[in-house]
Amino acid sequence: MSENPDATPAVDASLQRLSQAISKLESAVERRLDADTSLGSLQDELQRLGEDRSQLAETLDKAEARATRLEEANREVSRRLVSAMESIRTVLEAHGG
Repeated sequence: MSENPDATPAVDASLQRLSQAISKLESAVERRLDADTSLGSLQDELQRLGEDRSQLAETLDKAEARATRLEEANREVSRRLVSAMESIRTVLEAHGG
């Protein structure tokens, strides 16, 4: 068998191309893993935001219900004050005040 002196440079060039291709593949895999990790983080953050939104909505509902109760109590207090003032005025008028 005779050795081909051009075979070694051709094999070296092929190995170099293979090495570059493997390097590019490793980089692509790393970018994909990073993207998957980022997507997972975004999904986790989205879930946390959804939970926060639910809690805020519940808190807002409670605050609105409390505000409604306070408004009703305020109206009742005002009605009673007006009634008390009318009673006092009637008593004062009856006693010459």
